[in-house]
Amino acid sequence: MSGQSNIQLSVIIPAYNEEKRLPETLRQALEHLVSQPYSSEIIVANDGSADATEALVRGWPQGPVPVRLLNHPMRSNLGKGASVRLGMQEARGDFRLFMDADNSTTLDQISRFWPSFGLGYDVVIGSRKVAGARIEVRQHWIKELAGRLGNLVIRNLVVPNISDTQAGFKMFTRRSAEKIFPLLTIDRWGFDVEALAIAAHLGYRIREVPIRWINDRSSKVGTAAYFQVLVEVWRIRGNLNKGLYG
Repeated sequence: MSGQSNIQLSVIIPAYNEEKRLPETLRQALEHLVSQPYSSEIIVANDGSADATEALVRGWPQGPVPVRLLNHPMRSNLGKGASVRLGMQEARGDFRLFMDADNSTTLDQISRFWPSFGLGYDVVIGSRKVAGARIEVRQHWIKELAGRLGNLVIRNLVVPNISDTQAGFKMFTRRSAEKIFPLLTIDRWGFDVEALAIAAHLGYRIREVPIRWINDRSSKVGTAAYFQVLVEVWRIRGNLNKGLYG
């Protein structure tokens, strides 16, 4: 959804079977947003959940910060990337952030992002690798190893100057979001690598900002997802070579 609005920030939360974790994430996010001087909205992009996620969001009490529900056509399960893309394209905010439903990075850390936009950056991403980042609960060592190896491939092939492409806490200006997300071709785990590759390809300025991150031991991201991302990285490289991103 394009055009002007009086909403400064849209927060997109992709959700698949999140009836247990989503309520606390919404509560904390709303607690932060209502204390801010700017207007905002929360969008829950439901990825074909089979539990009570949709009913939970539909029944959420509305207050100063609206909570909106989006569903894929036929309430299909299309993937996290497809859900974030849906939320970004339907958002009304001048700035658009997506965060994970498990609240591994809490919304209050967005205060670290605003100065970078003031300096003219178009995309600001949370990073667990830059100075000042704090990882309070770590992943299993196998996931960490897979993540490090995957990041080497990603940096060599598509986004050479980004040290952490996979943290689920990324923010875009309205202008950059409306250019980047319609070009995405990946619906699942590699979508944020593709978004960053497109952003760099289109000349948008990207900045990494340190975040506090807490691994959720009930995470739905299995080790196999890391290898799926690597396959998708090769696809992104091919798309860049073919000029498919404009």
